[in-house]
Amino acid sequence: MPEPLKGTSRYMAGIDGLRALAVFAVILYHINYNWAPGGLLGVGIFFVLSGYLITDLLIAQWSRNQRLDMKDFWLRRARRLLPALLLLLVVVVAWVNWFKPDHLPSMKGDVPAAVLYVSNWWLIFQDVSYFEKFGPPSPFGHLWSLAVEEQFYLFWPLLLALGLRYMKRRGPLVVITLLAAAFSAVAMAWMYEPGLDPSRVYYGTDTRVFALLIGAALAMVWPSRKLSATISRRARLSIDLAGGAGLVIMLLAIWKTNQYDEFLYRGGLVLLSVVSAFVVAALAHPASTLAKWMGCKPLKWLGVRSYGIYLWHYPVIVLTNPGPEHTDAYAIPRAILQVLACIALAALSWKYIEEPIRHGALGRIWSRIAQHREGQKRSYKRIIAYACAVVLCATYFGVASLTSDATASQTPVPSQKAEAPKQNVVYTVELPKQVGPVHPNGSVGNKQSASPKAGEKGGKKESSAQAKAGGKPTPTKDSAPKKDVAVPGDEAVKQEVQPDQTATEEQDQKTANSNEKQEQKPMGSGKGVTALGDSVMLDIEPFLEKLLPGIVIDGKIGRQMSQAPAVLANLKAKGLLGDTVVIELGTNGSFSEKQLIKLLDSLDGVDHIILVNTRVPKPWESVVNTTLAQVAATYPHTVLLDWYAASAGKDTFFYDDGVHLRPEGAKFYAEFLAKAIQKATAEKKD
Repeated sequence: MPEPLKGTSRYMAGIDGLRALAVFAVILYHINYNWAPGGLLGVGIFFVLSGYLITDLLIAQWSRNQRLDMKDFWLRRARRLLPALLLLLVVVVAWVNWFKPDHLPSMKGDVPAAVLYVSNWWLIFQDVSYFEKFGPPSPFGHLWSLAVEEQFYLFWPLLLALGLRYMKRRGPLVVITLLAAAFSAVAMAWMYEPGLDPSRVYYGTDTRVFALLIGAALAMVWPSRKLSATISRRARLSIDLAGGAGLVIMLLAIWKTNQYDEFLYRGGLVLLSVVSAFVVAALAHPASTLAKWMGCKPLKWLGVRSYGIYLWHYPVIVLTNPGPEHTDAYAIPRAILQVLACIALAALSWKYIEEPIRHGALGRIWSRIAQHREGQKRSYKRIIAYACAVVLCATYFGVASLTSDATASQTPVPSQKAEAPKQNVVYTVELPKQVGPVHPNGSVGNKQSASPKAGEKGGKKESSAQAKAGGKPTPTKDSAPKKDVAVPGDEAVKQEVQPDQTATEEQDQKTANSNEKQEQKPMGSGKGVTALGDSVMLDIEPFLEKLLPGIVIDGKIGRQMSQAPAVLANLKAKGLLGDTVVIELGTNGSFSEKQLIKLLDSLDGVDHIILVNTRVPKPWESVVNTTLAQVAATYPHTVLLDWYAASAGKDTFFYDDGVHLRPEGAKFYAEFLAKAIQKATAEKKD
């Protein structure tokens, strides 16, 4: 997010207007995913802007001096970006220590990674998902994009200087730049695996640099200093039409695209970068009418401060959002206050930190101090380096020491409401009566599922959803999908017990023990029925087996829709696939309509398929439930069971993560599902 180009380059107010649009798209995405599901595209717009402005600045310097002053360039970058970042780190760490200590575990290592501008690789190597993570997110999670830009600023001037020195014509240099961008885009498409967490390709410098390079290529063929305001009316109209069309496409993408769309990672982000380049080209032209509109005073004011707004918005949102136990009645007023707080903090940072330092405030202060210290002569650069080192060390060791004493409790983010599925494909079943906590007879944690043995394709149930030493029921924690975990055949996933759940679990156990003698009466036979799911299926398994003896249940912690075809193929090969199949997946992340249809196609010959939607307080909830509803409405022999609606208002059924079920919730869910299965099998007989 470079500073506005002034002095040696022409200032372009329209560019600042585009900055304002991009940063607010990102803010809306982080405040409420459903308001702007494609708001994450704002980061891609910033990448194109940065590539264009920095390259335009460097080429202008080369044209004047036939050389690039690397030292001056990097010092200017540090003076522009580091002060505001260091202020943010100090303020947020202090705030979290005093008021939000539960966030400290998620921040370990984030501070030094932010100062060194390697946040994106830190998150990759720590397997931190941008999309699918339970527990409180780190307030520094958004700094990954600044790391990508700063890494580009470090290496690109060197490469550009070599190209300008040995390639007298710009054409070959443009071609090489675009080829490098294409290589990056191909790397993203090749590394992306549908159905799995796309965070690796989303964070990686190697897989995101194409946007910066597309902006750089634009600067080579469309240098701002050579654009003239004196052009024909027809040319002006063409520029405005191209820029306006690109702006409309960008807004539609922000409104309609979602982070789980496969197309996004296989060409969609590249297309957005090209469209953004057209918009930037129009806004950079002094004759553009669109540039004048986008450069209006309010947008320009916000755009100039967009760096600070971006820095502050995520910590403000993360640290002021309530837990899932709070009502969402104040969501809109809270969002308005969050946006105003971001703008106010950015404005203060701009006025009292960023602008004074950019214009030599530190040098002037040091000069005054030096007048009173005869004989002491220290360079300006050394003082800046010492100050940065002190702040870095103090902040890092402060976080490390605080982390050791911090509580490990986690408070999930508020639930997002899913769109209501179409009623004509939803089973209407009589809901079971709400009862007190019950505990099924026998050891829940030692029961094995009917799925294949460990090591075989299709996997083995890792552990029951309520297993814990001593017999106390505890929730499982679905984790973000990773390439080396949560796949068929993995070893058991270690269960965690949240400290703030202990008292509640003890009460659950006492109540459960008093009801151990209560037996669930079978509702019918489960022969010919196969249920496939994730850890929520494990929660209800012991109850469902008592209600429908003979049912085949295959649940696994962390299971994704992309893993289901292999599991079903294994069950079919072993003769365990029934005529009625229940699929309960979506707790751990989204999937595409194409993936779901492919799975259903593999069940050719099955008489009845029941899809169960999800309740999970994460951004992909609405995507999952909408996809299930749309496919169930059109696919033969398939219906949707609306667990999201059936569980509405029943907060006592869930543990604090808002996903996994307490014993009374598991019994309720099992009875709800059993009645739907009975209805399906009855229709089959008729």
